[in-house]
Amino acid sequence: MAVKKKPLGENMLARNRAARHEYEILETFEAGLELQGTEVKSLRGGGANLREGYVRIENGQAWLMQTHIRPYEQGNRANQEPERRRRLLLHRREIEYLDGKVRLQGLTLVPLDLHLRNNRIKLEIGLARGKKLWDKRQAIAERDSRREADRVSARARRGDVD
Repeated sequence: MAVKKKPLGENMLARNRAARHEYEILETFEAGLELQGTEVKSLRGGGANLREGYVRIENGQAWLMQTHIRPYEQGNRANQEPERRRRLLLHRREIEYLDGKVRLQGLTLVPLDLHLRNNRIKLEIGLARGKKLWDKRQAIAERDSRREADRVSARARRGDVD
């Protein structure tokens, strides 16, 4: 019997939609997060904002910076600071590879999404290059032309050709 797959969004906790608009994503990596106290419960409740976040590599460790995780409502004193830096759990080779790319090629590490995998919270980070304004305009034009082509082909399948 085939294993049923869960819908794509079911395990998604937070997504940085602006990252794919602002950056050209060259590679993606999955990292664990070192969380404390009630942060997991808050994340499961949808209390994260990745929009302003970025990843920095310092002293051979990767850190998630400027990411807001809302304090857990029933957490009282156990809550952590919402925008504290959080250590990312990556293999040393991955950290060295990413550090080299960031230093030598001037790329950026941006958080793309937070999701659950095997009941553990994972962060997908992207090795990215910033887009210029004309790149964004070109991407919008391509998306619009692709959408229009899909509409035309859908009308042709239905037999609604003008």
